Amino acid sequence: MATHQTGPASNIDRVTGWWVFAGILLFISGTLNVIYGIAAISDSKFFTENATYILSSLNTWGWVTLIVGLLQVFAGFSLFADGSYGRWFGIFAASASALSIIVLHSLATSRSERSA
Repeated sequence: MATHQTGPASNIDRVTGWWVFAGILLFISGTLNVIYGIAAISDSKFFTENATYILSSLNTWGWVTLIVGLLQVFAGFSLFADGSYGRWFGIFAASASALSIIVLHSLATSRSERSA
C-alpha cells in the first residue's frame, strides 16, 4: 500500500523534465557564450576584421559575453544540483543573455545600415 506524503514536498519530488530541459539549455547556451567571449577577447578574426562599434569595443563585449556565459553555466549546474535559488538565478542569467544579444544585434544592425 502506497503512503501519501501530506507535508511539504521535497525539491527532489518537484523536479520535472522541464527543470532538466532548462538546465541543459542554460548549460549549452552558457558554454557557447563562454566560447564566443573568449574569441572576442583574444582579438581573433572570428567575428569581423575591420569592425567599428558604437558602444565600446569588441573586447568589452567579449568580457560581457564571457561573464554572462559563466552565469548561465553556474545557473545550469545549480538547477542540476537542486539548488533552491537555481530557478531564479537561471531566469536572471537567461534574461541577461537575452539583453546582451539584443544590444549586440542592434549595434551590428545600426553599423551595417550606416555603411550601406
